Amino acid sequence: MKTFTKNDNGFICENCGKTVMPLKYSSRDHCPYCLCSLHVDINPGDRQNDCLGILEPFDLEYSQNKGYVLVYKCTKCKQIHKNKVADDDSKNMIQKVANKTYERIKICKK
Repeated sequence: MKTFTKNDNGFICENCGKTVMPLKYSSRDHCPYCLCSLHVDINPGDRQNDCLGILEPFDLEYSQNKGYVLVYKCTKCKQIHKNKVADDDSKNMIQKVANKTYERIKICKK
């Protein structure tokens, strides 16, 4: 069972180098500019994982409960993680991830 620890701190993105401010309505778990995250949690918000690989978004899903969810793969350990899209996430970057998802689906149907 996953437990949630509220952790809404700002940070410097390890992928793009931009300063990321706290989300204020939930816990910040990825960069709103490049959508990447850092593999730092075992359970959401606990910051107990020592992997520290970059989580890159490769898929976009829709959940009835959560809305749009980014699907990530860690560049270091290859684990898959999911994070809810935040209100301030770059719409252009979300579209790029959605386009990758669409292309993969199109290829699989051939």
